[in-house]
Amino acid sequence: MTLRTYHGSSQCGSVRFEAHIDLSQGTGKCNCTSCRKRRWWSATIKPEAFRALEGEDTLVPNRGGTGLFCPGCGLTPFARVAAAEWNNGAEVQINVACLDDATPEDLIAAPVTYFDGLNDNWWNVPAEVRHL
Repeated sequence: MTLRTYHGSSQCGSVRFEAHIDLSQGTGKCNCTSCRKRRWWSATIKPEAFRALEGEDTLVPNRGGTGLFCPGCGLTPFARVAAAEWNNGAEVQINVACLDDATPEDLIAAPVTYFDGLNDNWWNVPAEVRHL
């Protein structure tokens, strides 16, 4: 794969965005309760590779403080992450399932890294990943 501009949205369409992503660089799934229950599947990009087109100002914080969701449909289409000691500067995590023009072939070919957030063992693969 190569760098491509994808268009994404929330299920109801009130939040829309563009993201320049090379899915062959990898995606991630975590087994923590928040990610597992939301079925969060992310691709991480730099803020300059992301453009919110509509509705970002309507996103609402969730109770757990782990992100923002669309009040119309409840989905989290993306998350802005501040620079921290564990990342390489500010980033935007894209909900891969919200990429409207990603083909099934794009998604199948995207490598997935699994994280054991449930056990606060983030840099290791969980013992079981089939449910993620």
